[in-house]
Amino acid sequence: MSIQDIHRAEKSSAGSHKLMIGALGVVYGDIGTSPLYAFKQSVQASGGVSELNVLSILSLIIWSLIFVVTVKYVLVIMKANNKGEGGTFAITALALDCVKTPIGRNFILGLGLIGAALFYGDSVITPAISVLSAIEGLNEGTSFAQGYVVPITMILIAGLFAVERQGTAFVGKFFGPIMVLWFGVIAITGAIAIVHNPDVLKSIDPRLGISFLFNHLDISSAVLGSVVLAVTGGEALFADMGHFGMKPINRTWLWFVFPSLVLNYLGQGALVLSDPETISNPFYRLAPSDALLPMVILSAAATIIASQAVISGAFSITNQAVQLGFIPRVRVRHTSSEEMGQIYVSKVNIVLFLVVEAIVLAFRTSDSLGAAYGIAVTGTMATVTVLACVVMIRRYRWNPILALPLFGSFLVIDLIFFGTNLEKFWDGGWFPIVIATTLFVVMMGWIHGRNRLLSARWRDAVPLSKFLETIKPDRPIRVPGTAIFMVPGTDVVPLSLLHNVKHNHILHERVLLMHVVVAPQPFVSDEDRIEITHLPNNFHVVKLHYGFFEEPKITRVLAQLRIQEFRFRLADVTFFIGSESVTSNSQNWIERIGDSIFIMLHRNMMRAVDYFQIPPGHTIEIGGHIQL
Repeated sequence: MSIQDIHRAEKSSAGSHKLMIGALGVVYGDIGTSPLYAFKQSVQASGGVSELNVLSILSLIIWSLIFVVTVKYVLVIMKANNKGEGGTFAITALALDCVKTPIGRNFILGLGLIGAALFYGDSVITPAISVLSAIEGLNEGTSFAQGYVVPITMILIAGLFAVERQGTAFVGKFFGPIMVLWFGVIAITGAIAIVHNPDVLKSIDPRLGISFLFNHLDISSAVLGSVVLAVTGGEALFADMGHFGMKPINRTWLWFVFPSLVLNYLGQGALVLSDPETISNPFYRLAPSDALLPMVILSAAATIIASQAVISGAFSITNQAVQLGFIPRVRVRHTSSEEMGQIYVSKVNIVLFLVVEAIVLAFRTSDSLGAAYGIAVTGTMATVTVLACVVMIRRYRWNPILALPLFGSFLVIDLIFFGTNLEKFWDGGWFPIVIATTLFVVMMGWIHGRNRLLSARWRDAVPLSKFLETIKPDRPIRVPGTAIFMVPGTDVVPLSLLHNVKHNHILHERVLLMHVVVAPQPFVSDEDRIEITHLPNNFHVVKLHYGFFEEPKITRVLAQLRIQEFRFRLADVTFFIGSESVTSNSQNWIERIGDSIFIMLHRNMMRAVDYFQIPPGHTIEIGGHIQL
């Protein structure tokens, strides 16, 4: 579904309701399943069940949802969107477009890469903790499940990753209704418990949570490190807004999701105050005993939906990173002809599957995983806060006097949550940090190596203007047909063209230098897709403009060129692709490590013929050697 389709749907009541239900199935899976573990772990971190502890924890959870999700994301951050698209790379591209100084651009790029790397860390923790916490409900009603929680979890996760290759276009139709049922059930069970113990409503007072933290400084970090579990998934409101639009996501949160979560958390608190022993698993103890199995099944479905959304997000952010040049080309397969966001990246799917299964085997319980969860999410939230501040001040002209204190308060809360989670580093928090650090180093190695490769190309390159001056009517020999050279820049002659002239002593009668430009926006209209500059000697520069959500398709471009500008037959077109071998001659050991990472990635990246979807029967790859 395109951004234009979303805006049209938002204008109709039926379309808006459809988008709201769809948002329930994709956007709110992660934060919607947090009641499975967030309240229990927070009370345990506070020192155990007491009226003060329970009411204070509830106060902290409720006001975290209000300030972090409602105020920060719904009312502010989502306004810093990139033409309707959100997410780390979308706002990074927008912020880069606002900053012109090299130091500022490097700072913005570094923040964006850190946020994206942390998102991948979150992507491997969410499926493990969500599905584990759901299946652990079997322990509440039967001893049969003892010892089988981990195997059942691993089987469900294996099934989840196995169906990813089929896409979620068809299955997605059922996600929304399931989540409607999920939020309805958790709201009702929570409301029933509140009716039996209405004193729990005292926790709505924010002073309870604040005073608890100041009066219990020795455990405040541990408490906040668990409370943050209640807002994990809040970043999905911004990341997935391009799929459904800002209004449907905001309305769904304010009218349905937020009230349901608050009712369930209050219900868990009311239950624990009435019977402290229910703290072993207050979420499932809210349900009648004969409804335990259906509740576990519904929870498993909800957590699988939450996990699927995070995995799809990893696919999406990988595709954006490729388009923006942050990682090497990988094969991306679209699984829906209607929705751009429905994609599948096999390499990412395999790696995520192996890591998630390893996490389940290593940690074995959701309580153990709680220590690993939160660092990645809060780190991502902090980076988005800074990037959004830059965008709102530099692009949307917000008054800095008002914007800086607002975003400063957001950042303080993010850093407090991040800092408290860092204290759990040795208890499992190291895991997402290791993953994020590894990915950050890989991305920086690729970007640095790619820049050095381009510099090496330009260092010995022949300026295009000088080359055109050397062409004579009879030298080199012009042969019939159209030659298309895929080039990283348009000011110099591509090596593949020089090699062709040097060794074959011929030049096609028409030469197109085709250059792909990725715009700092999600989509580019077909009217703005092609930019043609005509040069002497029947040379032409063709710039193809794509958004970072789009996929280059050269076959479509050829059809458009034939209609708009050139008369040629596909049989007469030959593509020339440079295929260089890269080596390093650096004497700096840090630079050698970066070069080694880049060279390894460069050798194994997807071929340009496949990535640009160039007809293979019309392609000639010309090798060369470049030393960084």
